[in-house]
Amino acid sequence: MARKRFAFGLRAKLVLVSLFLFAIPWLGYEYVWEMEKYLRAGQERTLLGTVRAVATALHERPRLFDAQASYLSVEKGRDLYAYPIVDPIRLDGNLNDWRQQHHALTYDDDYLIEQTSAYVPATLSFTHMVGKYRDYLYAYFDVQDEQIVYRPTNSLRVDRNDHLQIAFTTPAGDFRRYLIATTQPGWLTPYELDTGESVTGARPLRPEPRIQGSWAENATGYTIELRIPLELLGSKLSFAITDVDDDSGQAVATIGTSDVGDADTLGTVLVPSPEIEQIIRGLGHTDSRIWVVDRHQRVLARSGDIRNSDGIWARSVSREREQGWFARFEQKWLHPLYYKFLTRPPKDFIDQLYDVAELQGSHIEQALSGKPGSDWRLTADNKAVVLAAAYPIFIDNTVMGAVIAEETTNGIRSLRNLALEKLFTLMLAIMLLGTLGLFLLASRISTRIRRLRDQSEQAIDEQGRLRSNIIPSSAGDEIGDLSRSFANMVQRLGQYHHYLENMSSRLSHELRTPVAVVRSSLETLSMEDEGAANSVYMQRAQEGLNRLSAILTNMSEATRLEQSLQNAERQSFDLAEVVEGCMQGYQLAYANTGFELHTDNQPLAIQGAPELIAQLLDKLVANAVEFAQQHTPVVVQLAKQGRQAQLDISNQGSLLPQEMAGRLFDSMVSVRPGGKGSGQPHLGLGLYIARLIVQFHHGQIQLTNLEDGSGVRVRVTLPLQ
Repeated sequence: MARKRFAFGLRAKLVLVSLFLFAIPWLGYEYVWEMEKYLRAGQERTLLGTVRAVATALHERPRLFDAQASYLSVEKGRDLYAYPIVDPIRLDGNLNDWRQQHHALTYDDDYLIEQTSAYVPATLSFTHMVGKYRDYLYAYFDVQDEQIVYRPTNSLRVDRNDHLQIAFTTPAGDFRRYLIATTQPGWLTPYELDTGESVTGARPLRPEPRIQGSWAENATGYTIELRIPLELLGSKLSFAITDVDDDSGQAVATIGTSDVGDADTLGTVLVPSPEIEQIIRGLGHTDSRIWVVDRHQRVLARSGDIRNSDGIWARSVSREREQGWFARFEQKWLHPLYYKFLTRPPKDFIDQLYDVAELQGSHIEQALSGKPGSDWRLTADNKAVVLAAAYPIFIDNTVMGAVIAEETTNGIRSLRNLALEKLFTLMLAIMLLGTLGLFLLASRISTRIRRLRDQSEQAIDEQGRLRSNIIPSSAGDEIGDLSRSFANMVQRLGQYHHYLENMSSRLSHELRTPVAVVRSSLETLSMEDEGAANSVYMQRAQEGLNRLSAILTNMSEATRLEQSLQNAERQSFDLAEVVEGCMQGYQLAYANTGFELHTDNQPLAIQGAPELIAQLLDKLVANAVEFAQQHTPVVVQLAKQGRQAQLDISNQGSLLPQEMAGRLFDSMVSVRPGGKGSGQPHLGLGLYIARLIVQFHHGQIQLTNLEDGSGVRVRVTLPLQ
């Protein structure tokens, strides 16, 4: 059994071709990505312009930068940085107010300033940081000390107990020293010391109420919190913790940020500049986060929030967002589909530079070398891309710091997503309409082609006879032209087929007159000359004339049958009775051939003409007898199959040629080999007549080889009444 091939029609082909429309969104997607690169380059140039404008406002203003900004190096632990404090600090010795304790530094034996032989290593250390809140510098000290010695109540000395030393320079450049000692935990009173004497044996000059603080004990030692007005401080500041372990008052060790004995040994302190912060806030750059650093990359001022620093494109996106029913439809149905492969700009990314004291980066190093620079980086969680640009700040042609501006690419990403949303929506509409249009066009074309096919199949029956004409189309396209060509062709074939159908009757009519003339001439000749009548030539001429008469009779029979079928009257009769009656006659007519009849012994009533059924049996049995092998029977079977009567006539003998299987019931077709039955003329009209009779009775006739390959079988199927 042949495998059925998949029918790949016009609609399927056009739908397949329409898939190339999906290349349009891909090209648009690539174009938008390419445009994003140009937008990023534009954002980089815009940000460089921003830092240049801010740096211009800070050029040649030396009072904004402390003297420490010109130092060649900054040493961690010795040089202090005051972190901005957001929430106020309560001076109670409880360090829970300090939200930035992760920036605190630990001072241990590596920071020893003085020690005696009684000092045991690792018995004294403290954690320390400073911060700025409004007009004050805050500091805390978490001291680990196994033995706390407080100042005696009646003692005038302040150095014979555990104490904290503070040394700094004023804005005018004067050196000041203070010592903090307490008789018990609680509020502190700092005392100013004479800067010309050493701490040991020094007497306090006066208390300093502007410096305030608190002392509290804990499980590992004690904590000190204090605040110093910024108006007292210059650019240098140092702290030192001195440990006394017994009542003798002998100092065991001193650990500090740097030596507090002289102004030249003090470390530096960098306090974010409120003047610079005021300047950068006044510039109104709300789309960028701006930093100002000194030449040591320490932060002097900061403005803006990186989570809101999306660049100028973010405002464009917010203005271009449309409202309305279609926007709501996009938001609910299309955007979830788009964002399967698009990413929304995040607002919850981790900002690793939120409260840093120093900024690092190649762009900052390039700016501090005197050239503007920029850099791209990912956030710590890889969710956002940050663009940073830096520009140097010049004072007397010397780089004193740099301005850094940072923006995320979220604005560009939002603008890109907006462009892709509009592109995808437009392309989706175009693809849907285009595909629908192509499908309708293909359906229209295929419908017209199928209609033309159906008309072509209905115009010619299974035997190749024309039944109806093709109605030509009035369309002006190629299919309409093809329809008109088919209609013209079928019309001409009909005329030619009509000529062939009438040719046998015309030949029969035209040849009868000359045949009659020849016959009468031969009869006259035989009567005039008895010798000629008995001659071989006269006998051959008579035989040829008889054969020619038989041919004309057969040709006339088919024509008469076709004409008689048009006027034949139908009646109800028993098919089994007709078959049994005919079989009795065949046994007498074909005495040398055996017959086998198999029936169900039940009446089979059909509607038709019994004499035509008898003529059908005559043709089929005559063929079976003629092609049957000697001493083999002709088997006739009649049975009821559902609502039909089935008549099979089979014989053993030569098989049917496969190339003639579909043409055996056509007129003037014969497959008899030469010499077979040569005594009678055969024009191939027997099976043609049989087919006409079967069609008259609304039945079917088939001629096939037997399954075992031993012979041929004719099967006639007729509907029962």
